[in-house]
Amino acid sequence: MLTYTPPSLHLHLHLHLHRYPHSTTISSSLHHHPNHPTTTAPDPVLRIHNSKTTSFLHHRQPATTTTNETKNPPQEYENDHHRHRDSEGKPKTPPHILPPQEKQNILEMSLVTKRGPQFPGSIYANSLPSLQSVIQTQNEDDEDDEEVMIRRALDIRRKVTAEVFKAAMKKGKFGITYSTNLVNRLPDFIDHVMIEAAALKRSPEFEDSTFNLRAKLVIDHSNVVPLIRWLKHNNLSYPKIAKLICMSKGNLDSIRRLVEWLKTVYVKGEFLGATLLKSGDDILHRRLEELDEIVDYLESNGVRRDWIGFVISRCPRLLSYSMEEVKTRVDFYLNMGMNENDFGTMVFDYPGVLGYFTLEEMNQKVNYLKEFGLSTEDVGKLLAFRPQLMGCSIEERWKPLVKYLYYLGISRDGMRRMLTIKPMIFCFNFETTIAPKVQFFRDIGVREDAIGNMLVKFPPLLTYSLHKKIQPVVIYLMTKAGVTEKDIGKVVALGPELLGCNIAKTLEVNVKYFLSLGIRVRQLGEMIGDFPKLLRYKVDLLYPKYQYLRRTMVRPLQDVIEFPRFFSYSLEERIIPRHKIMVENRVNFKLRYMLACTDEEFNQRVADKVERRRRFESGRMDDAVSDSQMAEGTLGKMASSSLSS
Repeated sequence: MLTYTPPSLHLHLHLHLHRYPHSTTISSSLHHHPNHPTTTAPDPVLRIHNSKTTSFLHHRQPATTTTNETKNPPQEYENDHHRHRDSEGKPKTPPHILPPQEKQNILEMSLVTKRGPQFPGSIYANSLPSLQSVIQTQNEDDEDDEEVMIRRALDIRRKVTAEVFKAAMKKGKFGITYSTNLVNRLPDFIDHVMIEAAALKRSPEFEDSTFNLRAKLVIDHSNVVPLIRWLKHNNLSYPKIAKLICMSKGNLDSIRRLVEWLKTVYVKGEFLGATLLKSGDDILHRRLEELDEIVDYLESNGVRRDWIGFVISRCPRLLSYSMEEVKTRVDFYLNMGMNENDFGTMVFDYPGVLGYFTLEEMNQKVNYLKEFGLSTEDVGKLLAFRPQLMGCSIEERWKPLVKYLYYLGISRDGMRRMLTIKPMIFCFNFETTIAPKVQFFRDIGVREDAIGNMLVKFPPLLTYSLHKKIQPVVIYLMTKAGVTEKDIGKVVALGPELLGCNIAKTLEVNVKYFLSLGIRVRQLGEMIGDFPKLLRYKVDLLYPKYQYLRRTMVRPLQDVIEFPRFFSYSLEERIIPRHKIMVENRVNFKLRYMLACTDEEFNQRVADKVERRRRFESGRMDDAVSDSQMAEGTLGKMASSSLSS
């Protein structure tokens, strides 16, 4: 719908109509041939003549034709009366009133970019009355159709302007397809060129110039074609170029000025278009001094100069804020105890934390995090470490997750531990990320009451991929490490850290080492079931302990199979010192009683063992003395009896 028609276009349209006077049209009998029957005469072809041919025809016409026409007007009127009625006697449409389609054809012919060449005697098969006569008869018939005709005239002018623009693009070495796609996305700029070209008609210098010439002059003066070439060189696609040109509202120099400024703050070329388009509709009209003030303020609060381009390209909306708004947003985070380094790294990690949310939303999220028992400083540290939390919705993300964790038996303190250790968990959608993993743990035999404790014990478990990390580790433990289906749930519940190990670099290397010691696969599975952490140690740490056990302590392999936790104790700080104490006191313990106790308990056990040995040895001495005394008494009696005899 046409809402506004510039007065300059009306003026140009009427001036255009007066420039083309009504041409003389004379019928030509090109289709007449002596061999053709005279009963079916074809429609006459109209011929447009210039002034010379018209005067020549008038001169060659016989004078009797005119005299006969003037002498017999009743006969002429009668012929005309019959000519304007059909075979049934109904009146025909008057010859000076044309159908709407023919009027549109006249309009298009009058406003087309280029007309075909005409010369004396040339034939124009679609010749119709002039546009001026049509407009005059139009006003006489129906004044309401004038607006429709003007709309059509504007549409045609737009098409003409678009063709002129394409011609300028072609001259600038652009392809036809690229030019067509770009022009189709520039309706506002095409209207701007059309209005400016029509306004030039008022100038005496361009009073007699054609519309095409004026439109070309406007396009050349705007330097839009070189600007398009420059923007394309800066990796902007034609949709972005078209949108920028329309946003400029004719001030194309502002685009080049702002792009040059963005380059000075290290915005990469691939992000220039997105940055310009997402910075707001008024970004092209802002002063560069205001933008420099924003950059300097961010730099003074910890955002490094070489980070500014990255921050702006990820959060272009920041450039649309006033200086007061930027200061308010920065102070919001600094008041939570952040220093400049924390604030700078936070903005670099997630630039949207400064510009994508309102202050009301930011306050609501901080207050919700405090409900887990965190102080303002703790929330500030949490946001500095994981600023993506500010991008999560309370209603759509946090509340459903908290409800689900509470259903798993996790208390508020457990949730606080999960939030502080792995805050990324609160950025997940629990339905697609957390719930499938919990169901998998149920399927492999982890008890319901152990799932919550397992998640609180090792929160990073929820960040692992179910299909790429968790399931492959479980399958490897059951197929290569000897863990039975009955024990796999126990292994996962006691050692969830095992699910984060790399199979090729950690698990497989350790399994091969234990098997090389002579441990069978079934025995290794039992060892893992008793101590899942066994497969997480490096072989370089396992080898010295095993060598000391076998060569120095002279213990059998079965001791390690029965007590796999032996590899978890320090060789220098626990195993060797306690072994020396045992050797010095000539006592011996199983590995479980030797290592799985404190120093006080171990010393007490050694003392008790020594005391028992002393008692045992002292008991044997007493028995030996009594036996010797009994033997001596027996010998004495035998001697005395012999003497008496």
